Amino acid sequence: MGQMMKPRKTEITDKLRQEINKVVNRYIDEGVAELVPGVLFIDEVHMLDMECFSYLNRALESSLSPIVIFATNRGVCNVRGTDMPSPHGVPIDLLDRLVIIRTQIYNPSEMIQIIAIRAQVEELTVDEECLVVLGDIGQRTSLRHAVQLLSPASIVAKMNGRDNICKADIEEVTSLYLDFCTSSKRNTSHEKHTNRMFLLLFKPLCNAYDVEKS
Repeated sequence: MGQMMKPRKTEITDKLRQEINKVVNRYIDEGVAELVPGVLFIDEVHMLDMECFSYLNRALESSLSPIVIFATNRGVCNVRGTDMPSPHGVPIDLLDRLVIIRTQIYNPSEMIQIIAIRAQVEELTVDEECLVVLGDIGQRTSLRHAVQLLSPASIVAKMNGRDNICKADIEEVTSLYLDFCTSSKRNTSHEKHTNRMFLLLFKPLCNAYDVEKS
């Protein structure tokens, strides 16, 4: 009875994985099956350590390996857990096997389009003048900061009895919440007399809408 009550192991062992690979390879060679590779997307790849990168190196050598996409916003930094600097925090031997997609900084018009799409997803009404202001804020600070201002601005608009977000709402929340560049500059220039900083995270409103719909 005790053996029956014990939880079963769910981890796939290397031996079982190799046996499955042999069967799949035999099916492919016989023409019984066709392998369609999947896609593995790893965000913030600079957070992986050497053990993870070593495993990925071995996995990529397999004929059954998926298409792997790495994403990172780091330049040259140390590989996590080591003192070895490397581009994007990825070891050179793995980086040499990759092709790097060139990206460009968003211009103001592209930022406005992205903010408008995000506002539509969160079911917010934002006028054109407000989008222009948010695009300018995104250009001066970051696109992420400009998008994050939508949630508090919608709250301010509702407090003022409006359903749409206008320029005045954005200006009010901009005076209340600092971006990381402005905050770091103020802390550096007034390090000895800095008041305690409170960090506030606004959850996207679309999560609340999704819960209500479900």
